[in-house]
Amino acid sequence: MKKLIIFDLDGTLAESKAALDKEMAVLLTDLMKVAKVAIISGGDWPQFEKQVLSNLPVKKLLKNLSILPTCGTKYYQYKKAGWKKLYSEDFTDQERQEIISKLNEAIGKSGVKFRKTWGDQIEDRGSQITFSALGQHAPLDEKKKWDPKYVKRKKIKALLDKSLTGFSVQIGGATSIDITKPGIDKAYGIHKLQHTLEIRIKQMIFIGDALFEGGNDHPARATGADCIQVRDPDETKRVVEGIILCLK
Repeated sequence: MKKLIIFDLDGTLAESKAALDKEMAVLLTDLMKVAKVAIISGGDWPQFEKQVLSNLPVKKLLKNLSILPTCGTKYYQYKKAGWKKLYSEDFTDQERQEIISKLNEAIGKSGVKFRKTWGDQIEDRGSQITFSALGQHAPLDEKKKWDPKYVKRKKIKALLDKSLTGFSVQIGGATSIDITKPGIDKAYGIHKLQHTLEIRIKQMIFIGDALFEGGNDHPARATGADCIQVRDPDETKRVVEGIILCLK
């Protein structure tokens, strides 16, 4: 029997940086009635508050929800007094400077062009540095058509894999590349869930849209958890419906 269902956020539960729609919010609430739920995403805590938490209709079930921002480099759990951060694997100043320098260098060498950007392309999230090719505030339609087959980002990632050998570099979201400390990724987050919630890996399911090699969901496969690849939030809804029926 599965006891913990783990989700990616952007492209899985919601469109990139968009709020959960009403149907997904209800399905997640129903799922939390029969299992524990965790969400691991490249976004930082404020993004979870905006996209997920403010849209869940039943707050009393939050004790069954774990939030792991920035690809599992942070972990929040709900207590009586509110959300509590259990850990945060932050970069040192030296690590931060090295990553940003090598990231700018790789972007330049890749030959990838950006006709227009909306906001900053590089965001320091404390425990993760994220490159958003079209900027942090790019419209969803522009993001969807920029690199749907990951070709452009794979060029940049290939260069980063050579220059940032001491870090983990993964493709995520619609236009993003996420950089974390080595070994601190979604697999790390899943093992933290295992020990904190005392749930065995075999009792977990991970659902995401970037389980391909190089995607920021891919490390989940290495944990041994059952993994389900989805195309978009609509497919996730059908998967969740099936899981709820099985667990009732």
